[in-house]
Amino acid sequence: MHLEIVSPEQIILSGEVKTVSVPGINGEFQMLDNHAPLVSVLKSGSIKLDSSVNLPKGLKDKFYQENSKMCFDISGGVIELNDNKVVILID
Repeated sequence: MHLEIVSPEQIILSGEVKTVSVPGINGEFQMLDNHAPLVSVLKSGSIKLDSSVNLPKGLKDKFYQENSKMCFDISGGVIELNDNKVVILID
């Protein structure tokens, strides 16, 4: 599935991923390929991607590895998933 992480200043990441986990307001949840459409508010926490994601060289310093996941900390935001495309708007 295609993932875009967007801040007010820039597009943080735009690429293909196998899984995405996010900190929803009612707890962390994960999306896989062909997940049902959804819209949700996100709270402070980490966006977690499968470690097979190819991060561009300029982005590697913004992510950190935790266990087998690549993580990116956020203070909140909104997520939309539709037609196998995930868009995360972060604060």
